[in-house]
Amino acid sequence: MEQLSTTKSFGGDQQVWRHDSAATGTPMTFAIYIPDHKEGAKLPVLWWLSGLTCTHENAMTKGHYQQACAEHGIAFICPDTSPRGDDVPTDEAYDFGQGAGFYVNATQGPWAKHFHMRRYVEEELPALVAEHFPLDMQRQAITGHSMGGHGALTVSLRNQGRFRSTGAFSPIVSPLNCPWGEKALDGYLGDDRTAWREYDACALIEDGARLDHLRVEQGMADDFLIEQLKTHLLAEACEKTGMEADIRLHDGYDHSYFFISTFIADHIAWHAARLKD
Repeated sequence: MEQLSTTKSFGGDQQVWRHDSAATGTPMTFAIYIPDHKEGAKLPVLWWLSGLTCTHENAMTKGHYQQACAEHGIAFICPDTSPRGDDVPTDEAYDFGQGAGFYVNATQGPWAKHFHMRRYVEEELPALVAEHFPLDMQRQAITGHSMGGHGALTVSLRNQGRFRSTGAFSPIVSPLNCPWGEKALDGYLGDDRTAWREYDACALIEDGARLDHLRVEQGMADDFLIEQLKTHLLAEACEKTGMEADIRLHDGYDHSYFFISTFIADHIAWHAARLKD
């Protein structure tokens, strides 16, 4: 790995690293915040998956998570949202291609060569950070925003028991039932909608997956709520199957990092309570 930067923040170190990825066949960049800690200590981990058009940097610079993570002694990891590079295919639209990996393993050309973000965030990056940083991988939590909220929900539902808690800000809860999701899943996976179900939180819950601790933050002034996010579908899926979920609706807040930064400290505190020894 190559360290690109390190910056002191609230007593800890905000770092950015790059490495060659076997999953994507490209260099990948991620941010990690390591709070101040006693020598030899192992830190619990909170993963953050970002949304459309984002890189590792958006949450790092606009999410304002560092102070809360320092307070609770939690490492915070922000992967990129897709493979990148001159040899990596992309699309002119913001919601497909580079910056829009949707945390899937693509099966359709030309995307299948590099777009394996599911493998990257579920397998490769966790193994890498466990080797190189003082992390307690028995104490992991996951959250994310928008497309990354979709990623957090589906990664956790497919890997039941890996994460002590699962969160999301403004998540795409059912890609099977919204334009963003239909475009991405059709493009990356083909037109067999049965293959899409493992990338749809509501479908995974309907098919039997369960989470013990789920918390969702959703702004009610979000321009994408009705057409794209459809938070009510997640609430209905949880209610129908008897799965508890704390879905918090925040009046007046939109889809931006102003919303995220307002509630991130409380969201991290909720995860921290579940990441204790």
